Amino acid sequence: MSTGATIVIIVVAVVVLALVGWFVWQQVRRRQLRERFGPEYDRALEEGKDRREVETELIEREKRHSQFDIRPLDEAARTRHAEAWEKVQADFVDDPGTAVAEADRLVTIVMAERGYPTDGFEQQLSDLSVRHAATVGHYRTARELMASHEDNQASTEDLREAMVHYRALFEELLESESSDHRADTARRRV
Repeated sequence: MSTGATIVIIVVAVVVLALVGWFVWQQVRRRQLRERFGPEYDRALEEGKDRREVETELIEREKRHSQFDIRPLDEAARTRHAEAWEKVQADFVDDPGTAVAEADRLVTIVMAERGYPTDGFEQQLSDLSVRHAATVGHYRTARELMASHEDNQASTEDLREAMVHYRALFEELLESESSDHRADTARRRV
């Protein structure tokens, strides 16, 4: 075999290996994003965006989130907010609409105390999805139900469901530092 043929074979082999490596890297990255963002990944695809656009958006969310000073609530704040939640739930019996609005306000307060920006609902969803991918859908659903109530189209059962959805995110936001540490450690391993 001539030297020229050997060089061509080596160049082709290197190009093929580079393409295989790139493809494997893309698959690993895709799997990691699907695992990290779960239903948010699938929801973004269902909105009609292509896979590459969705993945770029999720990576941008992670970059933005890394600039936040997300911190756990101290024990006194957790207790204070848990007591406030109990009052909101008790108030639901007499005034479901007001209780749901108060639940939304309480979730926003806890988000702010944890270090999340609270400007704009869509941005809140995006920011929360990085650490709370499994429960951010609850927040979205709760807000939709609350909007139905504001349009006088929600039943008491709809408002009860909204409270359940708000509670799912609220409880996760109240979790201790150890759960945040586990989430960060798991994210760094991926």
